[in-house]
Amino acid sequence: MIHKTKGIVLKSIRYGETSLVVTVFTELFGVQTYMVNGVRTNKKSGSKAALFQPSSILDMEVYHNDQKAMHRIKECSWNFLYKNILSDVVKNSIALFMVELLQKMLKQPEQNSDLFYFCEDALQQLDDAPAPIAANFPLYFSLQLTQFFGFRISDMDLAFDQQNPIYLDLQEGIFTQQIPEHLFFMDTEDALITSELLKIMQPHELNQVKMNHYKRRALLLKYMEYYALHIQDFGPVKTLQVLHEVLG
Repeated sequence: MIHKTKGIVLKSIRYGETSLVVTVFTELFGVQTYMVNGVRTNKKSGSKAALFQPSSILDMEVYHNDQKAMHRIKECSWNFLYKNILSDVVKNSIALFMVELLQKMLKQPEQNSDLFYFCEDALQQLDDAPAPIAANFPLYFSLQLTQFFGFRISDMDLAFDQQNPIYLDLQEGIFTQQIPEHLFFMDTEDALITSELLKIMQPHELNQVKMNHYKRRALLLKYMEYYALHIQDFGPVKTLQVLHEVLG
């Protein structure tokens, strides 16, 4: 049966001489795998292959059968044509991190429209974002994504002063004034920055949170540690090293 759906490309792998196997997060069916034939045969078909770069947002007509693990695409075109993400090294690295993190979280092929719209909007806003906002985008996306999978860090409701330091317990996902009895926690400075980031509802507000690239790197590593504590078989994030390098 043929369906029309939007999709965000997560991964594209060459298959044979002319084909691709493409993993797509679709609006209607969640994460799905498609065989795309004949897209790498000549210069004209090469432009079709460009559609399937990770982070591309597409309009698709697809053949879908719930009993099959791999499907086919009847027609495909750009839904949103990026101005920057596919050509800007920094924004492309951030987008690749975002789609890798998303792919790690999507274990089952089930519809999740709210998550799809969040990711679609985040990628579009990243494309337009000025540099200071883009630099904070991996932190924002990592924290916001957790709410769709049931392990969002609880908002801080504790009073902070020099006599009452705050810690973020990564194992429990809560802010606390007691030093946790394990090693998976963040100290006061990082906990307070995380609390600020959790209050950000729209990416354009990210310029309110000031930090240098060393702090961003340290925080992102802690957030990936948080994911590993809560998601079974989370594994290493391959795009993380490249992201660190391009962000300085």
